[in-house]
Amino acid sequence: MRLLHTSDWHLGRIFHGVHLTEDQSHIIDDFIACIKDSNPNVIIIAGDIYDRAVPPTEAMELLDHTLSQIALDFGIPVIIIAGNHDSPERLGFGNKFLARQGLHVVGSITGPPEPIIIEDKYGPVYFLPLPYTEPALIRERFEDPEVYDHELAIKTMIQHGLKKIPEKARKVSIAHAFIAGGAITESERPLSVGGSSVVSPSLFTPFNYTALGHLHNSQKAGDEHIRYPGSLLKYSFAEANQRKGINLVELNDLGEVSIEAIPLTPRRDVRIIEGYFKDILHNHESYGNRNDYLQIILQDEGPILDPMGQLRSIFPNILNISRPHFTAPTLYKGPAPDHRKLTETQLFSSFFEQMTGQALTEEQEAEFNKTMEEILRETREVSL
Repeated sequence: MRLLHTSDWHLGRIFHGVHLTEDQSHIIDDFIACIKDSNPNVIIIAGDIYDRAVPPTEAMELLDHTLSQIALDFGIPVIIIAGNHDSPERLGFGNKFLARQGLHVVGSITGPPEPIIIEDKYGPVYFLPLPYTEPALIRERFEDPEVYDHELAIKTMIQHGLKKIPEKARKVSIAHAFIAGGAITESERPLSVGGSSVVSPSLFTPFNYTALGHLHNSQKAGDEHIRYPGSLLKYSFAEANQRKGINLVELNDLGEVSIEAIPLTPRRDVRIIEGYFKDILHNHESYGNRNDYLQIILQDEGPILDPMGQLRSIFPNILNISRPHFTAPTLYKGPAPDHRKLTETQLFSSFFEQMTGQALTEEQEAEFNKTMEEILRETREVSL
């Protein structure tokens, strides 16, 4: 069986004030071309289809057009699960009707997950969908008071799902989660605070392949057969050096897998340029495609009159200019840490210590984490 595994489309994304719908439409055209070339038996989209719970109309129209093409025109089954950016109820609306058309959308968990069975010439393959779900909801649905974090939530879903799959059958799990050891970037919204979102890759040992979503960098997660394909596009300058694409997975009759990462070509790349103002201005040909989305880091120490205006006459899609030498002094005694690499708890702890001169107590940190969990839970169900 041949699978195409993708995730983290984030349709409707706004990047430094730029609506990316045209860029997403372009990359999806490339994805459609890949489908025609590879002729897969099934396509997996492992969460974060939309960038927010209430997506803009153009994002919904783009998804509708794409899925209609795949499921109706090509006749290829599609399995979609909700991610932490999606509204599971909205995404899963009409899923029973859509399943008859080969479009399997799993949003909310209402009970033990039902495997989706797709056959090839060797027989059935069981796909177990594990959409992003808050541990509190799993605790309620399964009446299990011991489920207090994401690892136990996924473990519970897997245990119940495996009961519906023959032991020696070929099995594929589809999950939206943060697997321990994964490389994160600033564009991924945290699943929780205090480390309770981390999931062990050992939970997926029973499966021949695990199709993951959430992390934007293409990578394996603890084992060769547990994979993130990464996002379709670069959604932050921290991802500038990443190569985006999808995974083509082949599953043979024995359940052995081979995996090929297929790159996709964006309409505009996301890049960082670093140098001196006059050099960049007068030697712009040496700095690559001038229409890319750019962050420019200027090394000049002296004042420059309207650097954004002057550089945009050549590079029309500059989204950010950084001047490290012009950074205002801070309250840090040593070098200021990179805030993009700090958790919410670390940021607040640093702020608290600067303002009060005292470190957070364990009780204060626990209360902050509890409050942040409530805020994150609420923001997942409202438009950003």
